[in-house]
Amino acid sequence: MPLLIAATPIGAAGDASARLREALATADVVAAEDTRRVHRLAAALGITIRGRVVALFDAVEQGRSAALLDEVEAGRTVLLVSDAGTPLVSDPGHVLVTEAVARGLPLTVLPGPSAVTAAIAIAGIPADRFCFEGFLPRRAGERRTRLSELAHDPRALVAFESPRRLPASLADLASVFGTDRRAAVCRELTKTYEEVRRGTLGELAEWATATEIRGEITIVIAGADRVAPDVAAGTLRDEVAAQVAGGSSRRDAVDAVAGRHGLSRRQVYDAVLGGGATTTSDPTPAERSGPRP
Repeated sequence: MPLLIAATPIGAAGDASARLREALATADVVAAEDTRRVHRLAAALGITIRGRVVALFDAVEQGRSAALLDEVEAGRTVLLVSDAGTPLVSDPGHVLVTEAVARGLPLTVLPGPSAVTAAIAIAGIPADRFCFEGFLPRRAGERRTRLSELAHDPRALVAFESPRRLPASLADLASVFGTDRRAAVCRELTKTYEEVRRGTLGELAEWATATEIRGEITIVIAGADRVAPDVAAGTLRDEVAAQVAGGSSRRDAVDAVAGRHGLSRRQVYDAVLGGGATTTSDPTPAERSGPRP
């Protein structure tokens, strides 16, 4: 029998597929990110889970995967589910599936709900091509660095975020990508208090700062313009200097100016340091700590 990888509802229990319902009722083993939540889902669907339910979250996945795959080799059906949406998409399951492939075991996917595709569908942002970042880095510096690497990607960006970090992340997005970039914050999709807030990153950052936000958050950001404008090095230096004079750190100033003009951080750094020509590598630590503009 195969290892079944099944998507579960991200909110409304009625989104459960007929195949998921059957698998929950008949699988020999259910490997669940949270055993309590899978039992609540089954109850909402009017299903009795007759198989053994095993917790499979990040901290225990490495140690429990081998035994679960032994069950598959013995001819039993193992069903993998996460709390909501599709396993392996910012959820456990990578170790189990990778080891199943290495053993040559059969796998079957039971497709269904995903916060990523649900948010793309409702955001109103062009996303015929998109990149998925999972959760943005927790630390502000790491987050801004990663966003700087993504600022000029013409694809739409989809990311998860916690309500607590949303104001800071939107502020960083506005600073690095530019305040006028279009975006949508999708909250509690398919649930009772579903909300989609659309606008520019600047507008959304202001909204998030002034609002108490709860629930599951998915952000969709429009891709960058495909052709970056030609901006004089002197203009970039002056704008960075103005930001620094206003109290920003040089790093934050460079991020903001790069996002405003659709340029990479290294292009702006090069202008600030006096070269004016585009470089192919990020500035060195010595360059970063050099004279302030």
